[in-house]
Amino acid sequence: MSKNISLLFCLFSCITISFPQLIKAQTAYEIIQKTDEKMRGDSDYSEMKMTIERPNWKREVVMKAWALGMDYSLILITSPARDKGSAFLKREKEIWNWQPSIDRVIKLPPSMMMQSWMGSDFTNDDLVKESSILNDYTHVLMEDSTISDKTVYKVRLLPKEDAAVVWGRIDAYIDKETFNQVMLRYYDEDDYLINIMLLSEEREVSGRYLPTKMEMIPAENPDQKTIIEYTYREIDKPIKPSFFSLQNMKRVK
Repeated sequence: MSKNISLLFCLFSCITISFPQLIKAQTAYEIIQKTDEKMRGDSDYSEMKMTIERPNWKREVVMKAWALGMDYSLILITSPARDKGSAFLKREKEIWNWQPSIDRVIKLPPSMMMQSWMGSDFTNDDLVKESSILNDYTHVLMEDSTISDKTVYKVRLLPKEDAAVVWGRIDAYIDKETFNQVMLRYYDEDDYLINIMLLSEEREVSGRYLPTKMEMIPAENPDQKTIIEYTYREIDKPIKPSFFSLQNMKRVK
């Protein structure tokens, strides 16, 4: 993953940027801020099923996940039996993997963020959210679009120069009525489309109306995809930072 997902958003140039463009950029930030806050809350507990689909086979992985803000997350694999007990921990900028079958904790370097997670079409960065769509990108509001009969904002996310992010560009399509993400298109540093993520099956979650199904589809292999479905989710469930420790990663159930 050598290609390695601040209100002070500035594209200042007195000559090239006009006042209306600055207003437009601020509006783009506010759209992303609103959808980001709605999607994740301050803390989060969820139970999920991940289905990896290929032309000739299918594999399911069941997991639990805890998150606290952008700095802490813990994912525990509960099925299948061969992966049960494996865990992934993020504490600020450090990411760890516990593999009980070999009794070993492995620290993941930033270069691994672009690698496949559990053999799926999601990357390590997608699951532990090392990068922030708010703080690591600038935001540009593009022309509105329509997806599945929904009128959506199209916001282009461009990485800041000092941000260690996976993607060269992300185009986010956000429902203008609900502020839910509908589609994300991920591009590499050479501006080639790599992945498309579709979000659907909106349901009430902790008093919020949110998508509960995510499909990640590789642009070059549209006949394969990975689906993550929430079977249970609770937002703003009280979780202490001390929960996210190397010791707890080994014993959490």
